[in-house]
Amino acid sequence: MLGKNFSVFFYLKKPKKYIEGAMPIYMRITVDGDRKELCTSRKCKPTEWLEDLECSDGKSEVSKELNAHLGILKMKVFEGRRLLMENNKEVTAEALKNVLTGREEKGRMVLEIFQKHNDQMEALVNKDFAPGTLERYKTSISHTRAFIKWKYHVEDLPISKLNFEFATEYEFWLKTVQKCCHNTSIKYISNFKKIVNHCIRNGWLARDPFLGYKMSKKEVDVNPLTKEEIQAIREKEFLTERLGQVRDIFLFCCYTGLAYADVFKLKRSEIGIGVDGGKWIFTHRKKTESASRIPILPEALAIMNKYDDHPQCVNKDRVLPVLTNQKMNEYLKEIGDKCGITKKFTTHIARHTFATTVTLGNGVPIETVSKMLGHKNLKTTQHYAKIIDKKVSDDMLALKQKLQAV
Repeated sequence: MLGKNFSVFFYLKKPKKYIEGAMPIYMRITVDGDRKELCTSRKCKPTEWLEDLECSDGKSEVSKELNAHLGILKMKVFEGRRLLMENNKEVTAEALKNVLTGREEKGRMVLEIFQKHNDQMEALVNKDFAPGTLERYKTSISHTRAFIKWKYHVEDLPISKLNFEFATEYEFWLKTVQKCCHNTSIKYISNFKKIVNHCIRNGWLARDPFLGYKMSKKEVDVNPLTKEEIQAIREKEFLTERLGQVRDIFLFCCYTGLAYADVFKLKRSEIGIGVDGGKWIFTHRKKTESASRIPILPEALAIMNKYDDHPQCVNKDRVLPVLTNQKMNEYLKEIGDKCGITKKFTTHIARHTFATTVTLGNGVPIETVSKMLGHKNLKTTQHYAKIIDKKVSDDMLALKQKLQAV
């Protein structure tokens, strides 16, 4: 709440046991009826003080200098009021007094707010947030701390100092000093923007300091596996059981569209009978908590059945014995080498492969694919599932035939 009724008044204050001579000059600040007084550290004789004008009579140089000093003090009060209003802080007599005496309340600090956000997030891990999300924000605050020290040479920064330059310089620092790629840089700035939005919603920032700053990611081309590459992986004989197991889990993801985190936690209780009488997966994506319902293709069903009696699956109520993501990707690289696949080969490629080669490439509508992937809008599906050249070729061939028939 901003002060509506505001005034500054100078007066002489008679000290205890006063007999004669100069009296201390006090300043009274009044905001909405609330008063605060402070000494100006100056004195004036009652015979030289003009009560109505709140100043000395100005006949001597000393008197003129005194009046100039009082004028500066008054200006400082008005400037303090303006700053409080600009920072959306409450204008009170106490706040204005603190501004003048240098004891104003310490402003809210960027890293303090960020750390509190992370502490609250940590308390909600496995409830509202995944552990990986917390790790990303821990990395983000670490980068923000290092940037503030690099740019401003301080340990923390008042949120009032945040502006458009902060955002652009932060991006520059991430790309040059930290050697982050464009999309990674934007990801960290996006994490920080969440903290800025938190400050705006709480009324700590009067306006968005990032207004006008564009955080657009560059689209990254991901090459899914072709039908021939999937076939090569399926038919490859491996000498070690572990490679065969990783191959099976990867193919299961290719035929279901499940991300690594979702196949890792997939329980047998999440397999049920769908509307067509066949087996379906009924689960929720760990990343977004959105529902995902997927009819199980025969290839995926055969892999499930293969691990019915696997001890890890039986003991932990899991569909498949999934290793850590790091181990999975290590073994997948080895599998790719053995199968002659040179493209980047990770667990996430399976999800792209499902979206393109397995579904869209075989005429499944994008709306259906989006539903199975657990996406909330088609734009996300279009990013994951670019229609492969063969599908474009087939569609255009069908169009040519229609045009020729006319």
